[in-house]
Amino acid sequence: MIRIEGIYKSFNGVPVLKGVSLSIERGEILALIGGSGKGKSVILKHIVGLMKPDQGHVFIDGKEIGGLKGKEREELRSRFGFLFQGNALFSSLTVFDNVAFPLREKTNLSEKEIYEKVLYALDQVGLTGAENKFPAELSGGMQKRTAFARALITKPEIMLFDEPTTGLDPVIAHTILDLIRSVHQQLRFTAIIVSHELSRIFQIAQKVAMLHDGVIQFIGTPEEILSSDDPIVQQFISGSLEGPIKLY
Repeated sequence: MIRIEGIYKSFNGVPVLKGVSLSIERGEILALIGGSGKGKSVILKHIVGLMKPDQGHVFIDGKEIGGLKGKEREELRSRFGFLFQGNALFSSLTVFDNVAFPLREKTNLSEKEIYEKVLYALDQVGLTGAENKFPAELSGGMQKRTAFARALITKPEIMLFDEPTTGLDPVIAHTILDLIRSVHQQLRFTAIIVSHELSRIFQIAQKVAMLHDGVIQFIGTPEEILSSDDPIVQQFISGSLEGPIKLY
């Protein structure tokens, strides 16, 4: 469903992606792992069309997104849901209105239809009864669930999760990842999850790709990456200070 071919991207002359190639099958969850600040979020932004590569191509269902304009580009983006690191909730809107926002902006649904869809989405993420609260009244985990419900409300075919557990304690982080797995089992969207919660993410992903030094160092099943004899992969998975990965 998603194919990336030879993506290069530099910022202010500093190369970040150096020929990334990757494919994700329909309905699959792929975990994208690697060092902090090394380009994982940049890959997500290329997939959704928020960034253009210096070189290379991104295809969604065989269509190169770089060649899409106007209505075609908007139609493509409507197929995506994006869960941002910082949640990107509107502080002045209630949970209900935050989740309803995409429906009010992009559809012609009646308020009755929106009401029913929002309550269903909130129930999916375990937020029934919280619809009238404001983001400041929510815990970090509840804010993340609200952002997840908003991302799901348009029933996207593709979900991109950028560090969905950042800033959460381990128990809540595991709850969020379990929620992603549960909702995926219901909706069967295609997903990419950028995460450092390796032990848990390996339990819900069908495939794992490791980004290192601007390229995909390894791609395979969780079992394959855990048993890999690649010293770079071994060091990253184990968190060892000793090995070929340079410590900055």
